[in-house]
Amino acid sequence: MGATVRPPNRPKDPASPDAAAQPKVESQRLHATTVSHNGHAALFFGPSGSGKSALALEMLALGAQLIADDQTRLTRQGGRILASKPDGLPPLIEARGIGLLHAHLAAPAPLRFAVDLGQTEVERLPPRRTLNILGCDIALLHKAASGPFAAALMQYLSAGRSTP
Repeated sequence: MGATVRPPNRPKDPASPDAAAQPKVESQRLHATTVSHNGHAALFFGPSGSGKSALALEMLALGAQLIADDQTRLTRQGGRILASKPDGLPPLIEARGIGLLHAHLAAPAPLRFAVDLGQTEVERLPPRRTLNILGCDIALLHKAASGPFAAALMQYLSAGRSTP
């Protein structure tokens, strides 16, 4: 089974001994960029300058729609996580060297996977990893070192991923 990784500022596991002392979180805001395609969302997170907006721009060029750039609201709805634009966030995406570009924003969409752009994938066929967000396990990918990464992510959003 894949590894479980927590995003920054993630509350402790609900099964932990001090879970009763923790407030139940149903929504959180992350420093992340999110796109959607074919009714599913992909979340990109990582350090500043890791390429969140650049990857989103590549996917927009391939037909994805922007949900939110730089900040994303994640909300648990039953057994899934919905990604949406936080209130007050303008419909813009950063293009380094060009500036802020206007974008048509997509409606909230269920999160299909997350990409940690702070980690580079070294495996040709990587193991399945998960990221626990608000008590739901989400597929986790690392940044590909080479190849048509944005196109592969678009295909993943469109048709899913094979189980080994």
